[in-house]
Amino acid sequence: MKDYNNLSKEDGKLLVSTARKIVTEYIKNNTKLKLENEFKNNFSFKSGVFVTLNDKQGLRGCIGYPLPNKLLYDALYDAAISAASKDPRFPPVEDKDLNSIIFEVTVLTSPKKIIVNNPEEYLSKIKVGRDGLIVRNGYHSGLLLPQVPVDYNWNAKEFLEHTCEKAGLSKDSWKDPTTIIESFEGIIFKE
Repeated sequence: MKDYNNLSKEDGKLLVSTARKIVTEYIKNNTKLKLENEFKNNFSFKSGVFVTLNDKQGLRGCIGYPLPNKLLYDALYDAAISAASKDPRFPPVEDKDLNSIIFEVTVLTSPKKIIVNNPEEYLSKIKVGRDGLIVRNGYHSGLLLPQVPVDYNWNAKEFLEHTCEKAGLSKDSWKDPTTIIESFEGIIFKE
């Protein structure tokens, strides 16, 4: 059975093209695409996943599931629809937008808490380009995918600061001993 560790480029192409088909069917016909049994069987392992939509202006929608609580094919379906229609930062994608949007699917490992004795140790334990981050403190949490710091040319400290801000915390909250920082990896597939 497939899992995160043995996804191929062909699997990635299939995930991305299926995300596009799901969104296209939803937008054009307001119906759910019926996924093929073979697709379901191939991607019936639990995994976190994010679907990212980009256009000429940049980010157009990004929603996903950081934890492996759903089967990948189910999580992909829900994330694709949500990225296109429920990201509160953007208006819903319309039929006329579809040709200018690039679809990206990121399949995630399970998040793991980064253990440190001193917050400065985070800077050497986080690898930009490999790790995504989740920052939690109280009711606040924020997540940034592994590709984000690469896209913005951030170092580990900037990555931590921006993830704290995404969580609605001050940028230096990563130094607070009550803040929990988790990392995860992602395989990025893009059109």
